[in-house]
Amino acid sequence: MVIEVVLGMLMALVMNRTFRAARCCGRASCAVGDPHGGHREAVVLHVRLRRVINHIFGTHILWTDGEWSARFAVIIGDVWKTTPFVALLVLAGLQIIPGDLYEAARVDGASAWQRFRSITLPMVRPALLVAILFRILDVLRIYDLPAILTHGGGGTGHATTTLSILVINQLEQGYGGHRRCPRSPSCSSSGWPSCS
Repeated sequence: MVIEVVLGMLMALVMNRTFRAARCCGRASCAVGDPHGGHREAVVLHVRLRRVINHIFGTHILWTDGEWSARFAVIIGDVWKTTPFVALLVLAGLQIIPGDLYEAARVDGASAWQRFRSITLPMVRPALLVAILFRILDVLRIYDLPAILTHGGGGTGHATTTLSILVINQLEQGYGGHRRCPRSPSCSSSGWPSCS
């Protein structure tokens, strides 16, 4: 989550520059939709890690087999998938900062770091908080990348298991399905499977 916020902030700062051509290209690259969800990213990432990265470094790492390499593969995929979304949220926050504040700070002799720390960060804080909140919710519900890349396992079998994967596994195993329902008359009318 920290990686996405830092990279998203850097991307947003670059896209917020006054160069018109760079702005359009940068925004267009971030605004490309994600019509197939994480499935496509997981498959493409698996191929890239296995073929391209191993070829570049001249190694043969099974990216989704070892405990730490599987975690690293899931982190890379999540960062790749969600950093543009964070960048667009932060860019929206940067767009509402008046240019007069920066001009006044320049006239007063503030350095670039002082302008960033005293103007940019406080003014973009609400957008950053929204981005962080969305990332926390995304991390808590992540299912597709670990499920596709490592089948919810990796390493010892639980290295990339997330809360969503645990819930799905419990549902597939029929968690509580064989127990008797304490309220059998209301159980059958609620739409749940038979309680007997």
